[in-house]
Amino acid sequence: MGAILGKKIGMTRLYNDKREAVPCTVIQAGPCYVTQVKSTEQDGYEAYQLGFGERDEKKVSKPLAGHYKKAGKNPGYILSEVSKSLMPEELAAGATVSVDVFKEGDKIDVLGVTKGKGFAGVVKRHNFGGGSRTHGQSDRLRAPGSVGGSSDPSRTFKGTRMAGRMGGENKTTRNLVIVKVMPESNLIVVKGAVPGPKNSYVKIVSTTK
Repeated sequence: MGAILGKKIGMTRLYNDKREAVPCTVIQAGPCYVTQVKSTEQDGYEAYQLGFGERDEKKVSKPLAGHYKKAGKNPGYILSEVSKSLMPEELAAGATVSVDVFKEGDKIDVLGVTKGKGFAGVVKRHNFGGGSRTHGQSDRLRAPGSVGGSSDPSRTFKGTRMAGRMGGENKTTRNLVIVKVMPESNLIVVKGAVPGPKNSYVKIVSTTK
């Protein structure tokens, strides 16, 4: 079991024993610091709050800087919580979580924010086929079609697939396999793709399914 925060570096490929190219994602994982230990008595649940990255203290609010000072660490870019049940041992505030909580062959879930695509039509957003290309319909090639009859139901149903903002959503990719762990450089190589663009932050946790 384990959990850590990291940053997506990019994608590459590795070759397995059968000389097959395996697409992989390289993630800079940690080191993270325990900035707060949450307990049932004080907070109603048990969790560790982890901090990852560092930034200029002048750009950090005084309450957040004080929060980090309690743990004896510099202000980080992101804070995220992980359940105590995901960690292999008890940790105290200020403790370091490094990439060696995982090993090759472990199955993990990676949580991140998908790439933002902006405003997109129904063909790109929902894989619609578009309208007919014949019989004079020159302006219906990428149209959504009917979104609700005028007499009945006289409205558009909630949840109807239409054009709109695409991407930029929280997503979890489950059951990815760790291909390689490099503790000396704080890197994890994962088989397959993970959510988000390059340099985006992700959370890596041991899979529970």
